[in-house]
Amino acid sequence: MLKAAILGIVEGLTEFLPISSTGHLILAGELLKFNDERGKLFEIVIQSGAILAVIWEYRARIAAVLGGARHDPAARRFILNLAIAFCPAAALGFLFSKAIKAHLFNAPVVASMFIIGALVIMWAERRQHSIRVQTVEEMSPLDALKVGCAQAFALVPGTSRSGATIIGGMLFGLSRKAATEFSFFLAIPTLIIASLYSLYKDRALLAADDLGIWVVGLLFSFVSAFFCVRWLLRFISSHSFMVFAWYRIVFGIIVLLTWHYGWVNWVDS
Repeated sequence: MLKAAILGIVEGLTEFLPISSTGHLILAGELLKFNDERGKLFEIVIQSGAILAVIWEYRARIAAVLGGARHDPAARRFILNLAIAFCPAAALGFLFSKAIKAHLFNAPVVASMFIIGALVIMWAERRQHSIRVQTVEEMSPLDALKVGCAQAFALVPGTSRSGATIIGGMLFGLSRKAATEFSFFLAIPTLIIASLYSLYKDRALLAADDLGIWVVGLLFSFVSAFFCVRWLLRFISSHSFMVFAWYRIVFGIIVLLTWHYGWVNWVDS
């Protein structure tokens, strides 16, 4: 139960920040010795708790979009954009998920991607931004496809799904707020479908005795993500993402050093 609570908090706090929730969960799972096939499934499915936090935070807006899908062209375009943005990562994940889990779910890869991702964030933040899309409602299908392609890079653990979509969106002309909000909304179909697919594919790993840890993991993931989303929306109104870039570099170096010198017994997942 304690391990489930810790992993739930880690998931909720990192899912929507550009610091890679998957990378943190892999490292936390290794430290807690909960990194077997059952642990990997748990790490994926508790993402649903974080997604429920976004759904709750944007419940009025989501209800308005779904309610207006029949007669409101803007609502239909928004749903279409989410569908388009979802496809690249979904297709690549379906084709290569086994290879990715077999070869990339380990501390050295995660730590290296922390650092590489940080350098990308620094480069993006220091560029001159040309903003042509202020809100998610102004996005075109082509904008959505570009953000979806950026999200596909997050299949490599340690990259960060939110980081890839937010920074990618900013590079493609979205405002910081529009890129962040679209990243939140895109997480809903992406992570829910990924969780359901993993549950179906690995259903043999499910056991009634594990119900308690699932409930605890989802609950802690929901609560921590709820506060994190609210904090991030306030933070981006007056700050850049540079602090997250420096965090990624420091954290990545620490993991690489502990792995290289054997200070921490990182075991390849």
